[in-house]
Amino acid sequence: MKEIVAKLESLLRLRSIPLGMKLFESVAEMEAIPKIRRPKGTKHTLDQIVAQAARLGWTVGITTEDLVGDQCRSVVSLGGQDEKWYSGEHMARVWFATQADAAQHQKAMHIVPAGKYQALAVAPLASGRLDPPDIALFYATPGAMIYFINGLQWQGYRRFDWSVVGESACADSWGRALVTRQPSLSIPCFAERRYGGVLDDEMLMALPPEDLAKAIAGMEALAKNGFRYPFPQYGIQQDVRAGMAVSYPDRK
Repeated sequence: MKEIVAKLESLLRLRSIPLGMKLFESVAEMEAIPKIRRPKGTKHTLDQIVAQAARLGWTVGITTEDLVGDQCRSVVSLGGQDEKWYSGEHMARVWFATQADAAQHQKAMHIVPAGKYQALAVAPLASGRLDPPDIALFYATPGAMIYFINGLQWQGYRRFDWSVVGESACADSWGRALVTRQPSLSIPCFAERRYGGVLDDEMLMALPPEDLAKAIAGMEALAKNGFRYPFPQYGIQQDVRAGMAVSYPDRK
C-alpha cells in the first residue's frame, strides 16, 4: 500500500493524504489499532474525523458518542436511521423549503444498514493500520480526478454515473462506496468545507482500495502516450494540428 500511495501522490500531485476508512463490529477491535487516537469528550462531524487523517496524518477511532448528530451517524451505521432521521425535520427550512423536500433528501442518501457496526476508524492508507480498509478516500483537483477516472477506464472500460444529493454529499460519497463497492466521486458540500477543511478546488473520491492499483496502471499507460497531470496548456489561439498530431498522427 505504501508503494500504491506513493505512485498516486506522484501521478496526481496530491496535496493531502490518501486515507482509509473501516467499520468495526466492536469497539475493542477498533481500539486495538496501533497508535489510534480517540476524541476526549469533544463532539465532531465525521468530516472532521476524515480531515484529521487527510490533513494531519492521524489514525482516529470513533463511536456514536463522538459524533455531533444523526446525519453523521446514520450513513456509517453508528446510529440514527429512525423515523425522525428519515423525516428530515432537522434540515427542513435550513437546507430545504419544506419537510417533504428534506425527507426526500434523506431517502436519497446511501447508508450502511444499521445493527452490525459499533465503531469506525480512519487512517492514512500508507500506514497499513486498517489492514485492509473498507474503502479508500482522497481529495484532488478536478483535473486530477478526471485523470484518475481516465486511468480507471483504460482497461475494462465502463461509464461512470454519479448523482449529487446536495448538502451531505460528502457522507453520501463514502456511504455509496461502502454500500455499492463502486468508485464514488463527490463535490464536497458546505459542511465538509466548513468543518472538514476542504478547499474550493478539491473533489472527493471514495472507492474500494483494490481499484487504486487499476487506476494507477491505467494512468501509467496514459503517461507513456504523453498524457500526464498536470495538463500543459496549449494556447487558445494556436493552430491545433501540431499539438493534436502528437497523439493522433492522422491530424498532421
